[in-house]
Amino acid sequence: MSDTLQNLRIAGDDKMAGARRRRKKWPWIVAALVVLALAGWFMTPRTFVVEAATVGLAYPSRTVTELTASGYIVAQRKAALATKATAQLVWLGVEEGSRVKKGDILARLESADVEAAKKLAVHELSAARFQIASAEAELADATLQYNRMKKLSAGDYVARSEHDAAKARLDKAEAALSQAKASLAAREQALKKAEAERGYTELEAPFDAVVLTKNADLGDIISPLGASSTSKAAVVTIADMSSLAAEVDVSESSIEKVKVGGPCEIILDAIPGERFPGVVHMIVPTADRTKATVLVKVRFTTLDPRVLPEMSAKTAFLSRPLTPDETQPRLAVPAGAVIRRGETDAVFVMRGGKAVLTPVTLGEVLGDMRAVTKGLTAGEKVILSPPAELRDGDAVALAEG
Repeated sequence: MSDTLQNLRIAGDDKMAGARRRRKKWPWIVAALVVLALAGWFMTPRTFVVEAATVGLAYPSRTVTELTASGYIVAQRKAALATKATAQLVWLGVEEGSRVKKGDILARLESADVEAAKKLAVHELSAARFQIASAEAELADATLQYNRMKKLSAGDYVARSEHDAAKARLDKAEAALSQAKASLAAREQALKKAEAERGYTELEAPFDAVVLTKNADLGDIISPLGASSTSKAAVVTIADMSSLAAEVDVSESSIEKVKVGGPCEIILDAIPGERFPGVVHMIVPTADRTKATVLVKVRFTTLDPRVLPEMSAKTAFLSRPLTPDETQPRLAVPAGAVIRRGETDAVFVMRGGKAVLTPVTLGEVLGDMRAVTKGLTAGEKVILSPPAELRDGDAVALAEG
């Protein structure tokens, strides 16, 4: 019995000693697990969610731009060619984009009736001229007869009544000649009217222009008022392309910054890579109460054939004219993308989902942009406001939206 108790006591002591040894190992196991977890976290690649911008061209004019305004390109000389006659369109010699010279015939209307009226006026004019010739001959004969009767009457060789009859005939001949001359003048005016009506059937270009729209087709009825749903008032719309200007709306509160003759740059959405020099041509002397804006017209210094009416445009009003060097764009990045690492300026470039630290050589300040003379190429994406913990080679992803 005593041996059994002794054995149980020994077994209990061994069990307690083993438990004590296990308790001593747990802190080391926990510490090892923490170390392994930290090592795994540091070794796992981090992904930073960032915003990026594209390296592109910036113009030095940004530094002297006082105001920008939006609007459209508008032809200052434009016409919708219509007619005073109502007739069918029988010939159209132009289409959209056709260039025409002043005096060119662009379209013709059916003109059989006015042609007949013109021929009638010509014949009536000829008849009026013959009437004058007849009246002149009658007047000449009546004058001779009157003079003869006057001499005979003075010597009492003829009755006084014959002298009076000769005088009446002379007066009648003079009146007939006057009437014939008046008729001739009326026939001449009738012919001019017929020629004018004949001219109404031909649409003539009033100035050098380009056809913008074709509003009617062969067979359409052209009416000066477009009174019915089947008639057309205008045949074509033309514009003088040399009169193109940017019309922009400037806020009333900023209009004092705009001066007639002031330098500008015109930016077209259709030609985003270029800027076109211009000057303020006119400040329209009235405001739009619904928008609280004033219309400003800006003319191009040199017109480009790619500029078309109704293109959307932005105008930058400059504080001074640009120098020739300032008209050339610079490669630039947003100033917020540039960081300082030691003595070197650098940016993080996104390449293959990684942030690549790239040293750059900076140029002048261009508003909120910085010119870059070395280190980048156009089209690359740089990270904006990179996080302080971002390192070369870290994984990056673009923020949504």
